Amino acid sequence: MMRNDLSVALAGIGGAGSLLRSSEPVSLSPVASQAASLLEEAADLLVMNRDFAAALDRCEKGCERLRKDLENEDADSSEELKCSLCTVGIQALAEMNRWREVLPWILQYYHDPECWPSRILELCILLHSKVEEPHVMLEVARDWLHSSANQHLPSYGLLAQLHLFHVLLPLRLFAEAEDLIRDSKALSKEQQVEAYESIKEQRQQWLQKEEEVRQLPEERPEMVWYPKRC
Repeated sequence: MMRNDLSVALAGIGGAGSLLRSSEPVSLSPVASQAASLLEEAADLLVMNRDFAAALDRCEKGCERLRKDLENEDADSSEELKCSLCTVGIQALAEMNRWREVLPWILQYYHDPECWPSRILELCILLHSKVEEPHVMLEVARDWLHSSANQHLPSYGLLAQLHLFHVLLPLRLFAEAEDLIRDSKALSKEQQVEAYESIKEQRQQWLQKEEEVRQLPEERPEMVWYPKRC
């Protein structure tokens, strides 16, 4: 269901299992190596076999093994593995139309939304926009964007735009959208102008609809006449 709509964000998912192969350090812990194998298997099950339940199962097993890997000396590789496992897991849940489970599922492995990898947040925003439930991501995206640790990331500008166009504007939070543009240094002047124009257009459309509703004649309840009793 979600494959076509999220194809850009999920580009390269078929090769997720080999994500670390080219730069993978030889000293990966045994548990991390097992997680990498589970990632490769999950990606094949998702893309080739379209066995979404089995793909999700492999992702969960991989994440659990990484969580228990106390001897891992390469935290960066494990974090990349966990992010990739969660990416495949999100897609598997979406394909099974279990999108309502995505947010609590991710929170099992990333308890603090401020610490979510940008790729995970991007997928969740796009998914909930597709199913027309943008309010689900409102607080999560707010926390991530307001974190000073994230504001210097290369992906910050993209996430700010996604939050603006897929969360704030559909929810008609126009003032918050303007604050986001004004406070974000990651957006270019051209992007700011485009965003302000979109806010202006959306606000005008909403006000016009509100005016049309007010001008509709009020429906009067039908009069019911009862026969007079003697």
